[in-house]
Amino acid sequence: MPELPEVEHISRSLDSILRGRTIAAAKLLRAKLAPDSTPSLFARSLKNRTINFVHRRGKHILFDLSGGGTLVVHLRMSGRFSLLPAEREDPKFTHAVFYFGDDTRLVFDDQRHFGLMKIVETARLNDSKELKKLAPEPFSSEFSLDYFHRTLRSSKRSLKEFLVDQTKVTGLGNIYAAEAMFTAGIHPAVKAHKVSRPRAEKLFDAALAILEEAISYGANLPVDPENLEGNYFSAGDTTAWYVYDREGEACKRCKTPIARVKQGARSTYFCPACQRR
Repeated sequence: MPELPEVEHISRSLDSILRGRTIAAAKLLRAKLAPDSTPSLFARSLKNRTINFVHRRGKHILFDLSGGGTLVVHLRMSGRFSLLPAEREDPKFTHAVFYFGDDTRLVFDDQRHFGLMKIVETARLNDSKELKKLAPEPFSSEFSLDYFHRTLRSSKRSLKEFLVDQTKVTGLGNIYAAEAMFTAGIHPAVKAHKVSRPRAEKLFDAALAILEEAISYGANLPVDPENLEGNYFSAGDTTAWYVYDREGEACKRCKTPIARVKQGARSTYFCPACQRR
């Protein structure tokens, strides 16, 4: 699943190619993609709406529309956007299509069928079910060390499960959480409330540094309208990772084999020597 840096890259890319364009027509091909709507209502709600800009909140992509509406999109596991010319066929698992006044169209396809779309009033965007419980944005003033340590102290879940909970820390997933814990030298199974303030500060700094590096990487990638998801940082050169997806390989610091455990039905990678409990 794309994490915050990937969603940031996609939202910036979409903004660069769609800002100011008007949706001439929209088609919802899989009704469950927008469960709070119907195909006919979805089409009526988006027809003749201009895309003012595209931005992001957490892992949600937000299309700010004329008329006071916002299209909220979550890519989930495999959702992706492509801006296609008339001669290109729709991908096999196309679930929604947005037509513009020329021969191009924005296609959303999703092989795993987990994606989500919802149209909400922009004035009430932050009160929507999808956004209102999200933790503060990582680079906002609200996401401070005090907030982070206080929230850690209130949770008795494992550290890994805490970090990927979007109501506690927004934007981290399996990859960046694993890399942040390794950088901070903290075992993923440690209970969140037992993380001391000095260790919390190391983890806080590590998470922000890793996210910032990934966002900067994505900002320098070219935008391919027909393959917007192809440059996801997390889908690129995996040799950049210290622990993620490297089970059995030697730790780049101490040469100890990287271990993998299951936490909350997800794999967690760590170095048993560098991240002692």
